[in-house]
Amino acid sequence: MTQAVPEAPTQAELREIALTRAEYESASAQLGRALNPLELGMLGAMWSEHCSYKTSKPLLRQLRSTGARVVLGPGENAGVVDLGDDLLCCFKIESHNHPSAIEPVQGAATGVGGILRDVFAMGARPVALLDAIRFGDLDQSLQRHRFARVVEGIGFYGNCIGVPTVGGETYFDSAYSDNCLVNAMCVGLAERSQLVRAVASGPGNPVMLVGADTGRDGIHGATFASVQLDESADERRPAVQVGNPYLEKCLLEACLELCGHPALVGLQDCGAAGLTSSCAEMAHRGGVGIEIDVARVSRRELGMSPYQVMLSESQERMVLVVESGQEDAVRQIFDRWDLHSDIIGRVISEPELRILDGPVRVATLPLGILVDGFAERRPPSRRPIDLDSRLAADPLSSPAPWSLEESWLRLLSSPNCGETRWIFRQYDHQVGDDTVRGPGGDAAVLRIKGRSDGLAMTVDGAHRSAALDPRQGTALAVAEAVRNLAVVGAEPLALTNCLNFGDPDQPEVMWQMEEAVGGLAEAALAFGIPVVSGNVSLYNDFQGTGIPPTPMVGLVGQVPAVAVSTGLGFRAAGDQIYLIGPAGVELAGSEYQRLAQGAVMGTPPHLDVAAELVAAAAIRDLVRGSVLSSAHDCSLGGLAVTLAESCIAGGLGAVVDFPLAIPSQAPTGWAWGVLFGETSGRYLVSVAPDLIDLLAAVCQGHGVPVMKLGVVGGSSISIGGLAEIALEAATRASAGGLAGFMERG
Repeated sequence: MTQAVPEAPTQAELREIALTRAEYESASAQLGRALNPLELGMLGAMWSEHCSYKTSKPLLRQLRSTGARVVLGPGENAGVVDLGDDLLCCFKIESHNHPSAIEPVQGAATGVGGILRDVFAMGARPVALLDAIRFGDLDQSLQRHRFARVVEGIGFYGNCIGVPTVGGETYFDSAYSDNCLVNAMCVGLAERSQLVRAVASGPGNPVMLVGADTGRDGIHGATFASVQLDESADERRPAVQVGNPYLEKCLLEACLELCGHPALVGLQDCGAAGLTSSCAEMAHRGGVGIEIDVARVSRRELGMSPYQVMLSESQERMVLVVESGQEDAVRQIFDRWDLHSDIIGRVISEPELRILDGPVRVATLPLGILVDGFAERRPPSRRPIDLDSRLAADPLSSPAPWSLEESWLRLLSSPNCGETRWIFRQYDHQVGDDTVRGPGGDAAVLRIKGRSDGLAMTVDGAHRSAALDPRQGTALAVAEAVRNLAVVGAEPLALTNCLNFGDPDQPEVMWQMEEAVGGLAEAALAFGIPVVSGNVSLYNDFQGTGIPPTPMVGLVGQVPAVAVSTGLGFRAAGDQIYLIGPAGVELAGSEYQRLAQGAVMGTPPHLDVAAELVAAAAIRDLVRGSVLSSAHDCSLGGLAVTLAESCIAGGLGAVVDFPLAIPSQAPTGWAWGVLFGETSGRYLVSVAPDLIDLLAAVCQGHGVPVMKLGVVGGSSISIGGLAEIALEAATRASAGGLAGFMERG
């Protein structure tokens, strides 16, 4: 017998679950009746932006998700690609931005826990974690505190569960002072026979909940991620989950032991919107329904209501559908790992989510309404009215506040360009003993046990260029990820993305989304890289001010032989230094512009995809052929910072005579553009003298421009005719930037 249905909800009640009045009325009309409070809460969670993608879904359809190596694309817990010999790679990136803003340690930790579950829910063993984070300027104590606690949370969870954190990207800018970004990526490996899908089937089959007991933490977590932050954000603290990595380690091992077992029908992470989303989505994919009895759900708190049980986002829980009659066999596996498991319901033939509390039916919602009944949104969009004037500005004409040498050292000591050892020394990046190249380089490289090949992975963002041109900036992030894989000899397989924006109801933000997704679609197609998974994080907005568009790209590639991957550091005095790719002086959107000019103006770097493709192919051939002593993508900070990074990493100086003719009427900032411009498509490499002819032949064969710059050696870093700094000073500046800020406390 169903409980009495109350009156329509108030506006405050709708706001609590991030539902509009029009959406409530639409749901009532589809259902043919009003919704009770439990149904309303479930619907609000499932129709939230975080779960439904109602604003971004129409845009995301532009992304190509198919390819020769793609096994599963978007729509599952993680994307899956084929590595050959029945071995699969599963990976995905997701955000945990709002929780990390108000509860940094647990917000970041549970973001890592959630992305791990997404991967092992596919039957894949997680082998690597990466993170992409954004904070405000570190001269503010609040930013240092939040940043330190987020790093603590990432390290805490990854280190305890025993999955190496092998790479990432960190950027600091005042635009993120009120809305930090914490995006976590996980990569896993699975035998094809162990691949599992989150699909329910077989009416009468039992539904099991395994792992942690259910508490009140995380209620309304999905809706919290779908609203703006404001001064009352701390009141949302109970919406942040609490993580237990030791329990998740047991859950991981038990689930992987179960994968491939004939008793297992479907497996789903119990994440955003808790039991509501995990059960509804599994059933909807399978064209069946699920009936849940909340009285059977083990709880760690007394007096929990059906509403709290169904919407709790307590961590370390998985939902399973198993073959009827095989419950004891499944339970034995979980018992061996000291994990509690409950049979909480069953699969039903009617396509609905039915909730009981003992003998009383407390909610019934058709899955067609709950999962797909929302209306997709296309809010009005508007190109910023001041954009043309900002794009028309010439950063090279602005007077430089510092000398070239001082500018160089300021960049190296910037937390954005300096070394990130302060961060990754808190992460265990060697656990599992498969990390060949870890944090601090262009891309991480992992061996695959029993094979000669390996995996390369990177995560990259568009930095400030996307604020000028979201389409171009997003495409540039894809290009940088391709270059980062190329310098370790890896061929891209597929990408995942986390698209971070402000409030899409602001027309300029909606325009940013349209442009950024369009740029991602165009670039991925042009580079021949399928998009197999992803996440969209909206409402990164504080009291009407949103973040700049911040698309993050996670790219995974395959390395034919991990033994020949190349590092970024110069290796021997006398080696010759070359620039592969175009010369350029593009300062717009650069890190130099951020530090020296305090503005975002000008046209972002040009992207020539055809040139990028041939240059990446040439670099891969050179690395795989062991021609290069070092290889480094030339990006943030431009040529000067890239050169210094290779010198610092190798402990060797360099003398470079950059062969660019000075224009007859050079703009004021021409020399600064040469040193610090972030022109796309460039690689800085070094090569032994006896291999120079081979380098030239490979580059000529691919039709790639190659320019001799100078020679490795000495105790200084000199760019002839422009600037020179001591290697010791450069090393000290790079090492002291981020660490110096964090030592302030």
